[in-house]
Amino acid sequence: MTPSVIPTDGDKQALVARLRQERAAGVRGGIYPRLQVEMTYNSNHIEGSQLTQEQTRLIFETSTVGGDGLRVDDIVEARNHFRAIDRVIDAVGSPINEAYVKDLHRILKQGTTNSDLDWFAVGDYKQVPNEVTMRETSAPGDVAKHMAPLFDAANRLATLEQILDWHVRFERIHPFQDGNGRVGRLLMLHQCLAAGIVPFIITDDLKGFYYRGLERWGDENGFLTDTCLSAQDRFVAYLEYFQIPAGISGTAGGAGSAGGSGRAGSVGAAGALAERADVVVLVAGNASQILRFRPLPIKPHGKIIGKG
Repeated sequence: MTPSVIPTDGDKQALVARLRQERAAGVRGGIYPRLQVEMTYNSNHIEGSQLTQEQTRLIFETSTVGGDGLRVDDIVEARNHFRAIDRVIDAVGSPINEAYVKDLHRILKQGTTNSDLDWFAVGDYKQVPNEVTMRETSAPGDVAKHMAPLFDAANRLATLEQILDWHVRFERIHPFQDGNGRVGRLLMLHQCLAAGIVPFIITDDLKGFYYRGLERWGDENGFLTDTCLSAQDRFVAYLEYFQIPAGISGTAGGAGSAGGSGRAGSVGAAGALAERADVVVLVAGNASQILRFRPLPIKPHGKIIGKG
């Protein structure tokens, strides 16, 4: 599988423009409500929300919900996630920085029961050590230092592989007390839209593959890459249905080269990447291999860009 990209410079902002237009017009049945409901439902559900997709849709469309035994936090976090997606849509074209990332966390967690806890820092980095899937994360005192190189690279990501690598690093730092997965997936949405890469939603049926991919990244990158490519294929179908331009060129390493072939595996593309401070590129014949961001080295995975 190859990742999907917006095909031309003129069309790169077609999706962002449509999202903003539909939101302003209050469109129902378009790509904007589809993104809002599906991403909010799935991103919250894989983190433990008990809301159904239909209940999530009702909250989005009517601000009401029916059902017994609903948790207040599930409803609050659904509403908050809608606002966070709007924040992302508005922010495309602006840099990803510390203030923006903290603001996404504030939007997500404000009004929840967590926000009443003295030790839970809403909109700020964690104060108490945490872990993810039995993996140690950055100590609270190290978070700002570990996030600094990510912010340096955050606005120069041009390929799906770079976006996924950034996402894994963010999740392994786990900068916030809670909500790291949702903030991280919102940032991937931002990065895909900014780079002209078709975004994707990690659905419940992909949850296990997604978490396995996060765990294995650096040794076997294909788990996460293939999972996100599968999710991206679904979003391409949405774009086709709503008649929004989306190309199907490029590779996991990216799209667009000096020769216009849509492959990042050309010598020209490798040379361009080699000049960037945030990646290391090896040139082998007509293929380039992105290893990792320099500040936090990870074992190279051996995947050659341009081979699927």
